[in-house]
Amino acid sequence: SFALYPKDITFMNYMKIFTDSTWYMGYVNSFIYVAMNTVISLFVALPAAYAFSRYKFVGDKQMFFWLLTNRMAPAAVFALPFFQLYSTIGLIDTHIAVALAHCLFNVPLAVWILEGFMSGVPREIDETAFIDGYSFPRFFITIFIPLIRAGVGVTAFFCFMFSWVELLLARTLTVTEAKPISAIMTRTISATGLDFGLLAAAGILTIVPGAMVIWFVRNHMAKGFAMGRV
Repeated sequence: SFALYPKDITFMNYMKIFTDSTWYMGYVNSFIYVAMNTVISLFVALPAAYAFSRYKFVGDKQMFFWLLTNRMAPAAVFALPFFQLYSTIGLIDTHIAVALAHCLFNVPLAVWILEGFMSGVPREIDETAFIDGYSFPRFFITIFIPLIRAGVGVTAFFCFMFSWVELLLARTLTVTEAKPISAIMTRTISATGLDFGLLAAAGILTIVPGAMVIWFVRNHMAKGFAMGRV
């Protein structure tokens, strides 16, 4: 039966998670997804957002809108195509498969957020750097990105949160070796019923990384809200 306060405090459920490879590897897999997805999304979105914020070209608004429509589509629309594609090329049950699938949703959002931050940087900074002899890669890495570090932090946060909690694609594209914690938590039902204690312990451990990320990027999040892109 349920009670407001526990009668006997125990950490057995946490011990089971830390000692059972099925459970703790779920957290490892989730961290791998998050790291790969965040790095790839930022690597693709940073130059793309710079192009949208600094240059005008034919179809730029239409392309920008098309990017956002990919983010608006539900994951279920892409689950079967991704499964068929990855089955053909042998990427089912791999970390890169899930990371690339998550990038389909995170890259458009990252471009949208970063474009807003980049548009707030005066163009004169670009022109001055080029006059001083900076190459574009050197200017972009050493001058421009530090100016929008708040935007990079906010973008990384949203990429992290999406990959950390996403379930449908992660469960569809993995079998055993690469299952994330979100998929493993759905398998706590046994012949004796649902193990609420184990599920609650796993839920607490799942919340902790997200809470830590929010703590570290809280100031950047405030700037993002102020600029109207978050």
